Amino acid sequence: MVDVDVLVAGAGPVGLTAASELARRGVSCRVVDRLPARLPYARAVGVQPRTLEIWDRMGMVREALETAVPLKGQLLYVNGEEGPRIDLRLPPEVPYGFAALPQYETERLLEDLLIRRGGQVERGTELLSFEQDADEVRAILSLPGSGTEELTARYLVGCDGAHSAVRKGLGLSFEGAALPEEYMLGDVEVDWDLPDGYALRASRVADGQTDDILVCVPLPGVKRYRMSMATPPELSRTPPGDGDGVAHGLSGDQGPVPGIGHIQAVLDRLSPRSTTASSLRWSSVFRISHRIVGRYGRGRVFVAGDAAHIHPPTGAQGMNTGVQDAFNLAWKLAAAVHGHARAGLLESYDAERRPIGEEVVARTLRHVRSGIQGDPDDPETLMLREAQLLMGYRGSPVVAPGGSAPEGPAPGDRAPDCGGLLHALGAFPVRLFTLLREREHTLLLYADAENRPTSFDEVATAAARAAHGLLNTCVVLAPHLPDPAPRLPTVHDSLGEFRRAYGARGGEAILVRPDGYVGMRAAPADGPEVRTYLESLFAV
Repeated sequence: MVDVDVLVAGAGPVGLTAASELARRGVSCRVVDRLPARLPYARAVGVQPRTLEIWDRMGMVREALETAVPLKGQLLYVNGEEGPRIDLRLPPEVPYGFAALPQYETERLLEDLLIRRGGQVERGTELLSFEQDADEVRAILSLPGSGTEELTARYLVGCDGAHSAVRKGLGLSFEGAALPEEYMLGDVEVDWDLPDGYALRASRVADGQTDDILVCVPLPGVKRYRMSMATPPELSRTPPGDGDGVAHGLSGDQGPVPGIGHIQAVLDRLSPRSTTASSLRWSSVFRISHRIVGRYGRGRVFVAGDAAHIHPPTGAQGMNTGVQDAFNLAWKLAAAVHGHARAGLLESYDAERRPIGEEVVARTLRHVRSGIQGDPDDPETLMLREAQLLMGYRGSPVVAPGGSAPEGPAPGDRAPDCGGLLHALGAFPVRLFTLLREREHTLLLYADAENRPTSFDEVATAAARAAHGLLNTCVVLAPHLPDPAPRLPTVHDSLGEFRRAYGARGGEAILVRPDGYVGMRAAPADGPEVRTYLESLFAV
């Protein structure tokens, strides 16, 4: 007999995302973290637009928007000369921009969400070891103070960082290497007159090589920044780690920490404006590695976030990629816990997320060596990729083949947002993402003047049965179509934005997965494709 459905090791943004989504789906979950309290460090700071979309689906984007600050772009200086400014502009149909939010605030918001859903974090509790068989995972936990506990779970998710005990327990490879550079971080205030909302990258280049660098990312507050720079010799120390050879992350208390004078010395050398640093909140030294796990899980045990991939912080990809790992895994894991998942649904986590991890590791490594300006893509594509809006799962074993429209997203692509959706009882239009918030699979059925929704009731009934009820249906009507009989939830595409965003055809069915990707498209909707696809995911 199992004690809990899922054990989550690690209460950073990745573990909290997984636990919160599992709790929302009625999965019993224990979240353990070896640290006695949340770290007060502004480590991962950049929040990508795709992560804000995920937080929208999770039901916590309002709190994030109220806490974060906009990240408008980056100012570049080389040898004191100003370079081209990078403005973080996205197409107007993208609902959220780039943001800056200290990791401890991200963790606070996610933990608050978990608590609202009935969960909690067990701090000072560490996963010591585990073993698994075909039916369960047996784990040993170290408890606060002293003592141990034996725990049996259906599944284990390792979100326990670069030195992951879960990854080691599975015996997974973690190929890559450490970068030779060593950096220091500091959270300070400055009194310069640089424009608000812009990050700063200032460097000194000699003989084509960068020999000094300063990177400043704005934080909530007045003229407050998280700064990173090369470590001076007197602060250099042995790489952090626990004997596993993975030199990645903050040094903790393994030696002297940078003081305000160390940061001021770099500002004196590289800042484009004369400025004085003050109000040092925390500082540390850190190392960077690039590594990718051989597979994202085995049997009933999975890894996510830094436990699966680590890489340079260029472009703020790490935490955001890990959050997407957890979001992808949670709905599949919940289906398995409730006995609804077909064989292969859980295995698709590795098939979908590991290629993403490999691409992010390779891209961030390329950018740290040659700069983002050296990327061969056009500026718009580059910006969308950095925003993590181009990540997708075409060719995934749990995405329907084909089904692409002349325009709009194909199966496996991110499901875009759109506005102008008007309910008969509503005095104002709403966004599609509002309709998708905290939902499972959503079947969107589009009707126009030539293809009226005569058979949509039967389509929706068959789809809900195939998905064990884990599906919502919404009829989207072309502008000026009269409302049908009120059997299914219905909205009018009053501005035509849905048709344009999705390239929707009359009588078409578009299935959006719980993680915000298109699972399949079928025209006409009343063919066998919808039911067949859902039966490939869910056990009959």
